[in-house]
Amino acid sequence: MFNSLKLTDLSKEHPTVLRPPSNTRPAVWLIEEKGIRAVVKDFRANRFLYRNIFGRFLVWREAKALKKLGGLKGVPGLYRVIGGLCLVIEEIPGKTLKQIQDEGRLPDGFFDDLRDLVDRFHENGMAHCDLKRAENILLGDDGSPYVIDWAASISRSEFGLPLLDLIYKRFMKDDYNAITKRKLVHSPELVNPEEREEYLYQSRAERTVRAFRDRLRAFLKKVV
Repeated sequence: MFNSLKLTDLSKEHPTVLRPPSNTRPAVWLIEEKGIRAVVKDFRANRFLYRNIFGRFLVWREAKALKKLGGLKGVPGLYRVIGGLCLVIEEIPGKTLKQIQDEGRLPDGFFDDLRDLVDRFHENGMAHCDLKRAENILLGDDGSPYVIDWAASISRSEFGLPLLDLIYKRFMKDDYNAITKRKLVHSPELVNPEEREEYLYQSRAERTVRAFRDRLRAFLKKVV
């Protein structure tokens, strides 16, 4: 699907704009082909240096993560990369947790299903690293959780050395703590004492790792 789509086709298709571009964020389009809808992240409108350095890097990085997790329910599928500057990704019908926060309650079992999903992509060697953003977690129209926006993710293979492995484990822990954070917002009664303690506790070693992690995350947020 979308195999014949070219950069020059996007304007011809009259796509729906989901988000206009900014200095450091890509435009996001919604397109359709043969009844199948897809989301396009498009860095073409960004400044020359940004789009050709960070834009291409982020497209490559997110595509790499989506390929690694291909076929895993709860993660959008990758259709293709166009020209190194655009990602064409499966559309997930649903609402973000930020939208739901103002509209109502999540279905029973949602957070158990979300934790199972996080377990599965950790087993596949990937940490998302940005689940604390409510916009990155969706309640699909099918009632299942979905995790989107994988540009800031890291893989276990990239952090294989001993000290780096500690940082990777910290990012995995952050994915789980993000679930606790979302529980505290939507269903605080579901947070058990162990989760709350894990969410709040920091040893000296963890503070050191967390400080490094926060610098890395700050950098990633600037370019994502």
